[in-house]
Amino acid sequence: MIELLVEHSLGFAQLQDGGRFGVRHLGITQGGALDWVAMQQANWLLGNSADAAVIEIPLGGLQLHVQASGWLALTGADLDAKLDDQPLAPGQAFQLRHGQTLRFNSPKRGVRAYLATPGGFAADPVMGAVATVMREQLGGLHGNGRGLHNGDRLLGKASNTEPRTLPADALWYPGDEVVLDLIPGAQIASFAGVSLFAAFNQSWTLDQRADRMGMRLTGPALRYQGQALISEGIPLGAVQVPPDGQPIILMNDRQTIGGYPRLGAVTPLSLARLAQCAPGQQVRLRVVSQEAARREMLNVISALQAQGALHGLAHP
Repeated sequence: MIELLVEHSLGFAQLQDGGRFGVRHLGITQGGALDWVAMQQANWLLGNSADAAVIEIPLGGLQLHVQASGWLALTGADLDAKLDDQPLAPGQAFQLRHGQTLRFNSPKRGVRAYLATPGGFAADPVMGAVATVMREQLGGLHGNGRGLHNGDRLLGKASNTEPRTLPADALWYPGDEVVLDLIPGAQIASFAGVSLFAAFNQSWTLDQRADRMGMRLTGPALRYQGQALISEGIPLGAVQVPPDGQPIILMNDRQTIGGYPRLGAVTPLSLARLAQCAPGQQVRLRVVSQEAARREMLNVISALQAQGALHGLAHP
């Protein structure tokens, strides 16, 4: 069973799992891995359950020292990882020995890497999940919503595994422009026609104001013409349009209610893509039907659960 000591951390790396559900009526958001596909791939490599606790590593800046030997699996972003100064590419399971050092430097492709271990990383669930939500001070290694800090010790839950292999084309990284599928929402007809044309017929730029709560897009100001709204529940991926007309795509750590009008909601698969996009990335919104989004989602989940059926599934 592996044991890791955090020797250096920027404080952003954190434990995540599938998220916290059944508590939004209490004002508590779901959390969970932003790129849930990469998380499930990392767990699949080691034969874990799909939502076993992993380390989500945004942007690098993490160094781990091996205190007890064991297995890890790495997927998601290429953060220029090195094991004892030897390059370590994502998309594989690997064994570590006592005394080795694993270092994540800075992004080469993508933004968030995911590190799994057999059985998942050990932490006491808070309201049914390990998921770290810093804003709400819930979950994580110590249960208080804190990211990983120097001196933290991480333990695996199991020692035995039969590692698998991902095909070379299973991982996905952003290109020049990323297409995000969106299911239209109830207020979309209350936006000006010119605004709707602009929303879906030109590129948007991912703003510097992007985190686990929401990703702001910059471009033409969208104009809402409807009546003021009463605050209502906010689904994952909701595309809110505040008074400045710049859309915000709400992510896993979003607020639970809100009163801004919404274009609709970005699909879970597109949110996984968005999780790997850095500020400055060009994205385009594309309308899809709820049925088409559901069908694509079920196909990917089915492929994730089927051994050896991972070709091209990361982000169709």
